[in-house]
Amino acid sequence: MGGIKLNNMKLYKINGEKISSLSSITFKLEKDIQSLIEKNLEELFNIQFVKSELSIKNFRIDTLGYNKETNSFVIIEYKKERNFSVIDQGYTYLSLLLNHKAEFVLEYNENTNQQIKRDDVDWSQSKVIFISPSYTEYQKHSVNFRDVPFELWEIKQFENNLLSLTQQKNTSTESISSVEVDNGGVVKEVTKEIKVYTEDYHFERRNVNDTIKELYSTLKDRITGLGEIDVVPRSTYIGFKRRTNFVDIDFQKGNLWLWINLPKGKLDDPKELSRDISSIGHYGNGDYELKVFPDTDLDYVMFLINQSYKNQE
Repeated sequence: MGGIKLNNMKLYKINGEKISSLSSITFKLEKDIQSLIEKNLEELFNIQFVKSELSIKNFRIDTLGYNKETNSFVIIEYKKERNFSVIDQGYTYLSLLLNHKAEFVLEYNENTNQQIKRDDVDWSQSKVIFISPSYTEYQKHSVNFRDVPFELWEIKQFENNLLSLTQQKNTSTESISSVEVDNGGVVKEVTKEIKVYTEDYHFERRNVNDTIKELYSTLKDRITGLGEIDVVPRSTYIGFKRRTNFVDIDFQKGNLWLWINLPKGKLDDPKELSRDISSIGHYGNGDYELKVFPDTDLDYVMFLINQSYKNQE
């Protein structure tokens, strides 16, 4: 099975100079989608599988996963029908998670043979992923806020063992807190504890000036130009992700702070712009850290970053 993340759901096969469309294949059962995702959860989402069909307080969670990068739980729900409420179900499950933290930690410890404590979990980064062959425009619009802790993914399979998995990206700058949503106070309860981080959050957190914002924007454009890249703001940095994060960025008063996700001894850095941080605690991923100033040679910085990017091929 090949996994392809596409923006366009129409696929073609090339035969010489001719192309022919590939027919989509309907998933017969919701369980078929669930089985496929659970067996490939690490590859598709870089999430550790914890348990299938978890029942807590009269609710059944399709798949429970754990994101080791953010130290947070991820609830995954699969849908074939198109009449469910994303908002109602999503916030209900997150409320369930936040009100039964000990039970979720116990499930993790019993099902993974690894041990975590309640305080090890960053509950503010909890989220729900919905996976469905399609969504209505109403469902897409209902979660089109900058700070909803949900992700909508459309899944389709095609002949020739091809799979497409496409995320519906939020485009609004509006906050869910500015909208009247009547769900028994659940939305307000969850919003108090769960935080969806944005680039603007980091600009405000570090009081970033226009010069450094422009430097970040320029470097961001060059990084995202490498290929299909996800920009993922976290609590302490902004990650740039291919399969996993290959470079992370934070801000200082007069510079950017970068972490390159390569193990010690794997970065070719003849100018010695980076430093080895493998033996010290640090934010970001990888064993190399460097500072980027407005006058830093960005071509050379991209030479370093590109090594980490290519390491994920």
